[in-house]
Amino acid sequence: MPHLSLEYSRNLETRLDMPGLLRVLRDAAIETGVFPPAGIRVRAFAADHVVIADGNPDHAFIDISVRLRGGRSDADKARATAHLFAAAEGYCAADMAQHSLMLSLEMRDIDPALSPKASSIRRFLPKDMQQ
Repeated sequence: MPHLSLEYSRNLETRLDMPGLLRVLRDAAIETGVFPPAGIRVRAFAADHVVIADGNPDHAFIDISVRLRGGRSDADKARATAHLFAAAEGYCAADMAQHSLMLSLEMRDIDPALSPKASSIRRFLPKDMQQ
């Protein structure tokens, strides 16, 4: 796993290709080598009601939450955090140059003892993604 969940202000839907951002983040997660491709889940949720800074409705935000099963080294998590954030920042760079956009990312561990899992997805993936 990880779970990558994006919460964003709805006004970004006219400024950014959000499904494109999800694909970029999925690809970046795979590139880290820290996460098995079969476990990566990326999703986004739009916030309809937001007040940001001075209340200007043109302000926007993307908050990326990365939750992953415990057991990875601090160095791997730091490297993955930096790589994912760089991918998101690169994707958003043109918008940030033209508009007000706050971008954040947080990675945190899930306690495996308190997070049971079941999945059949590996049977349905190409062989090179079944790790």
